[in-house]
Amino acid sequence: MRRVLLALSLALALLPVGAASAASVPTLPDVEDEVMCPVCGTSLNLAESPQADRERAFIRSLIDRGETKGQIKRRLVDQYGPQVLATPPGSGFDLAAYLVPILIGIAALLALVLALARWRGRKPRAPANAPVPGAGPLAPADARRLDEDLARYDR
Repeated sequence: MRRVLLALSLALALLPVGAASAASVPTLPDVEDEVMCPVCGTSLNLAESPQADRERAFIRSLIDRGETKGQIKRRLVDQYGPQVLATPPGSGFDLAAYLVPILIGIAALLALVLALARWRGRKPRAPANAPVPGAGPLAPADARRLDEDLARYDR
């Protein structure tokens, strides 16, 4: 029983190592959706041009050499320029392209939370026909004038 548990724990301990080494070998679809066709300007997995086919062949040759995804991307940038990457580098203006929408979303969410808290904290309004607290009955002249005004609008 001890040997079985030892073998099982050893197999479980080595499982992540095998999974990590298998994950480091890229496939064409892994790289294809992260790079662009320099001629079409579309993602390589959607491009259907002779240049896209040449780029796929170049990627396959790099995969066959055993290069990692990062190495393949660097080689593609060396070959075709930085516009070949589907995602911009994370610095300068390109970083702002990622951060500004996120910050706007956070600001909108914060404004919504504050507005809801303020709205829930309000006292309920009195109905329009409810008497105003502290106001007494109308003076006879005011009551007569109000009745005359209302009678004019009822016609």
